[in-house]
Amino acid sequence: MTDSQPQMQNWNAFVEQWNEQFLDALEDNMEAQAEFVESWSETVGEVSEDNELSDGVEGYARAYETWMNASQQMVERMNDTLEGEDVDVDEFRDIWLNTANEAFKDVMSTTAFAKMTGETVGDVLELQQEADEASQETLRSLGFATEDGVVEVGDRLVELERRQHAVEEKLDRILEHLDDEQ
Repeated sequence: MTDSQPQMQNWNAFVEQWNEQFLDALEDNMEAQAEFVESWSETVGEVSEDNELSDGVEGYARAYETWMNASQQMVERMNDTLEGEDVDVDEFRDIWLNTANEAFKDVMSTTAFAKMTGETVGDVLELQQEADEASQETLRSLGFATEDGVVEVGDRLVELERRQHAVEEKLDRILEHLDDEQ
């Protein structure tokens, strides 16, 4: 029973260290997410620059107008149906699908949307890189192989193979030379 006590203490120390590192990584992740949300909020706030705001408002106004036109078309086609005209149900679906596509283009074509999208993608990529670095650091501190470590070992193996091949070629030439002399 005394032999198992040191093992249990080692295990407890390991689990405690792992828990601390996990909490540190979780805290880093939460901080990175908070920074992302803050950055995104700032980006949305910066969109209020005159040209971008004007362009954004115009894009949303065009999208709103597109939806209003679709609503008008729907009312007209419903009236046609009530008056006895045979209106295919697919026509109603097509009105909404085409309108959704048009409204989406109206909003997406604005500079404000492009700027917000670009900055958001940049922030997401930065957040992903920070999360990758945190996970690599956690793995490293726990003694597990990391991607960087595996790549380094692979590079070293390739270099060793290259050197071994060079030595084998030299040995073959020496042996060939010795055979020629005999």
